[in-house]
Amino acid sequence: MCARTLEGLLAPWLGVCLSPQQSVCGQCGRRAMASNATTKYYAVSQSFSVSDIIVIGAYFLLNVAVGIWSSCRVSRNTLNGYFLAGRDMAWWPIGASLFASSEGSGLFIGLAGTGAAGGIAVAGFEWNATYALLALAWVFVPVYVSSGIVTMPEYLGRRFGGERIRMYLSALSLMLSVFTKISTDLYSGALFVQVCLGWNLYLSTVLMLVVTALYTIAGGLAAVIYTDTLQTFIMIIGAIVLTITAFNKIGGYANLEAIYLQAVPAKTIPNTTCHLPRHDAMHLFRDPVNGDLPWPGMTLGVTILATWYWCSDQVIVQRSLSAKNISHAKGASIFASYLKMLSMIFIILPGMISRALYPDSVGCVDPEDCMKVCGAEVSCSNIAFPKLVLELMPNGLRGLMIAVMMAALMSSLTSIFNSSSTLFTMDIWKKYRRGASEKELLLVGRIVTVILVVISVVWIPILQSANSGQLYDYIQSVTSCLASPVTAIFVMAVFWKRTNEAGAFWGLMVGLAVGVTRMVLEFAFPPPPCGIYDPAPSVLRSVHYLHFAIILCALTAIVVATVSLLTPPPTEEMICNLTWWSLRSGADRDIPLQKVSTLSHRTDGCASVRSGKCVRAAGFCSPRPARGTTQEPAIICTTEDPFWSRFCCVNAIVLICVNVFLYAYYA
Repeated sequence: MCARTLEGLLAPWLGVCLSPQQSVCGQCGRRAMASNATTKYYAVSQSFSVSDIIVIGAYFLLNVAVGIWSSCRVSRNTLNGYFLAGRDMAWWPIGASLFASSEGSGLFIGLAGTGAAGGIAVAGFEWNATYALLALAWVFVPVYVSSGIVTMPEYLGRRFGGERIRMYLSALSLMLSVFTKISTDLYSGALFVQVCLGWNLYLSTVLMLVVTALYTIAGGLAAVIYTDTLQTFIMIIGAIVLTITAFNKIGGYANLEAIYLQAVPAKTIPNTTCHLPRHDAMHLFRDPVNGDLPWPGMTLGVTILATWYWCSDQVIVQRSLSAKNISHAKGASIFASYLKMLSMIFIILPGMISRALYPDSVGCVDPEDCMKVCGAEVSCSNIAFPKLVLELMPNGLRGLMIAVMMAALMSSLTSIFNSSSTLFTMDIWKKYRRGASEKELLLVGRIVTVILVVISVVWIPILQSANSGQLYDYIQSVTSCLASPVTAIFVMAVFWKRTNEAGAFWGLMVGLAVGVTRMVLEFAFPPPPCGIYDPAPSVLRSVHYLHFAIILCALTAIVVATVSLLTPPPTEEMICNLTWWSLRSGADRDIPLQKVSTLSHRTDGCASVRSGKCVRAAGFCSPRPARGTTQEPAIICTTEDPFWSRFCCVNAIVLICVNVFLYAYYA
């Protein structure tokens, strides 16, 4: 019997009959034919060669070696070393980590899938990051560094006083980590392995987690940043190889649009147009009312979401706070921005090529066909990238692309795990356990990682049918509902000194109520398959999620401004070093003791900081703690060398010019 063989024992877990002869295992054959909505069995069209296995094995060994090396460079047994990498990182690993953290497997799968479904417009999400990254380095990081914070909720706690805003933002950030980051990366990484190897989705997820969690829990932020740098290099090399191979297959870039517009599946739904590729597939800006990604939303709406992600999200800001100084933080943002511009060439265009080459699978619209292909009724565009890898890559290079996707998954997950554990430990656990030892805090941070993983795995089934099967749309839709109010609060906290705690709190509460209502409607009325009547309320379908982000952000800002003007303003000492304008003023004001508790006297050319006083002359800093000590994270210097400051500004101008040219060319 099949159950008495190794193949029979493994088949229920791997979801595929391992026996090379179908006649040997009739039970496996019947099981493979009996597909349903929850369990799919994929046949592996191409077996992996010895060279593929060698490449994957070499990648893992190299990754472990870099993780161990980087963990030893900074003490991981201190809060400063574990959560901020000793605040001694250079621009190039931070920039690579910013890119790798954002370009996780969820983005590889999601961008390629949305590109396959609708064309290049989704590139606007990537290119818009340029302006948010520059704002992070030039505006937000100086404020964060000067305020001496480790987490983003901690900044709002110091800016407004009290604990309720800090606790709310900590809880919201953890929710967003689960709903839009960890679960999507796990699902997309497991989907890739499932398509390529035929393994069960949940078994693939568990394997991803085991590999990822090992060095994240052990090594801290230093291990995350340096392994991200390695994985960025691997991702770019693999993506270049795949892109060149894909374009050779279709005869070059000049043929892409014509071939894509002909990618119609053999089986369609009568009296519908959902099977037809979009006629505006090669245009960045779409119709403001009927476009799948309308241009008002792709300008202002995406800017709101990008500001939250790049300027106030713990995962990203934590990397910039680990920089040696402000110039390194600026260099990291510029480097990451250039890397983000490559996404259209190496991810989105290959997704379109995949649809052009395999319209019956990647472009399927018939629910029955889609169930057979990917186990979802709405769409199979999410398999665009793994399908391309499986069909086009030769031996050895196929193993490289598996390593690329593993790198993308691991780089994003490790970043999120470390940042989420930082949030919980520093903003929630430390509040209720004020006397907790450093050893206890480090242990709690590692335990939180495991808990978040379990919650995320439970959420994965929701993703399979969300937002027409387009993973990237799901991520942005949930983000627009929950993160838009946070953008309004951070921008007003940094730029408007009159903003007070009452205004910020009630703005967040109103934004939360409206955003959650929209999100509940999104999940209650998911987009139906092609040709099926949509029972969703008209307000849900008529207001695009990017337009909703604009409305929600504006509503939150109005509530914050109204309540702030009707209540007493914050005192001068409450905003000292905590807004952009108070940093620029030359005044010398008192600030509360807790805000200067980590400051000491001038070192390395910084202006002296007197205990209890707010000094503006040239920025301020404190000496970094000695390796192995338990001192709280130090505040790095906010001054810059004039040459490097001008050098970064010139490079930022060049970057903006390149970005504007790309927008104009593809608009």
